[in-house]
Amino acid sequence: MSPPARERVRHALVGAGARAEMFVRALALDHADTAELVALADVNQARMDAHNRWLAELGHPPVPTYRAADFAAMLARERVDVVLVTSVDVTHDEYVTAALRAGCDVVTEKPMTVDAARCRRILDAVAETGRRVTVAFNYRYNPLHEQVRRLLADGAVGEIGSVHFEWLLDVRHGADYFRRWHRDKATSGGLLVHKASHHFDLVNWWLDARPVEVHAAGRLFFYGESGRRHGHARDYDRAHGSPAAADDAFALRLAEHPRLRELYLDAEAEDGYQRDRNVFAPGVTIEDDLAVLARYSTGATMTYHLTAYAPWEGYRVMVNGSRGRLELDVTESDHVSPAGAGALKGAALHGDEAAVEHGAARLTLRPFWAPPVDVPVDGWTRQGHGGADARMTRVLLGGEPDPLGRAATAYDGALALLTGLAANRSLDTGAPVRVADLLTLP
Repeated sequence: MSPPARERVRHALVGAGARAEMFVRALALDHADTAELVALADVNQARMDAHNRWLAELGHPPVPTYRAADFAAMLARERVDVVLVTSVDVTHDEYVTAALRAGCDVVTEKPMTVDAARCRRILDAVAETGRRVTVAFNYRYNPLHEQVRRLLADGAVGEIGSVHFEWLLDVRHGADYFRRWHRDKATSGGLLVHKASHHFDLVNWWLDARPVEVHAAGRLFFYGESGRRHGHARDYDRAHGSPAAADDAFALRLAEHPRLRELYLDAEAEDGYQRDRNVFAPGVTIEDDLAVLARYSTGATMTYHLTAYAPWEGYRVMVNGSRGRLELDVTESDHVSPAGAGALKGAALHGDEAAVEHGAARLTLRPFWAPPVDVPVDGWTRQGHGGADARMTRVLLGGEPDPLGRAATAYDGALALLTGLAANRSLDTGAPVRVADLLTLP
């Protein structure tokens, strides 16, 4: 006699922007045997309608749509098991806590939230309900980063003394944070929260440690009104329909990208949100050049630098230990081609552009008293965050085993967030900040 069919886990998604597409597609195609999408919620009906059109293209029936204000009613009516939160960062805590109290588990995009008070709300709701929050730190699932975790856990460099971590966003990808809602620190927490939380989480995970004290320095050097000083500024507010944007390499041309046009340009009439702001227009409140010094519970230190206006994209990590050194060097794109300048990251990886912007990755172990060793890593790709997106959805939606502990908890999300929040506080005060002074964790 055959065993009974396994009941699929019922998922609802709130926040129907571009990042939602990864989860929607994974539910509709890759993990339809274990999970199903049963509803969408957003502040904008046009965006939800776009996702339903794309579901139809995949052969999936449309799902019910709900206004964000009706989120609680959706959870009850659609008998939701898990909520996927891909909304604007500052709203994460609202949906996470409501879902937990409705008896749902949650998978939320990083950062978990944008300030200490909202973080406390989430942690309290987890403790109160006993439900699970998983933060979608997809970089944990990158094959390169998994190998770093294994090597360090196995003692390849001995006791870890220090980490140096440099992350470069090129002038295509970096610029995109200054076109949209991320340019406002009140909604995104700035790049030290929205972007660097990925990197801070990796270091916490690799070191199996928590941040204790953080000192930071940074400024808005390149984007915003600084662009005039550097000779890059153009006089327009948003790119669409603006003659002044026609020759601007930093302008995003929404009408030329069908998916973005449907999600944003065609949806503007409903809420007024503009996805293609001038990156050099006034009103930017986040920084684009940031340096951080962090001390951890193990005694190790990290020096970190984020540059959001580099000519190439990639990162370098060096881990120094009592038995040697581990070096990770990743080039995601070695330059931004002129044809790809007005697109988004990833657009130049298809078709004729694929051979233009080169990428490579190298992981090297340098033990004491021996030649360096190139460590082979299978599965790394320039697409999908190094191949991490597909690996993450296999764990979070498909139930794949996770022996490395890649699925980040609410506690992990809080530790990564607090590194960025302490760094932001240090930017304001000019002094080192103790993480425990922002939020006490068990």
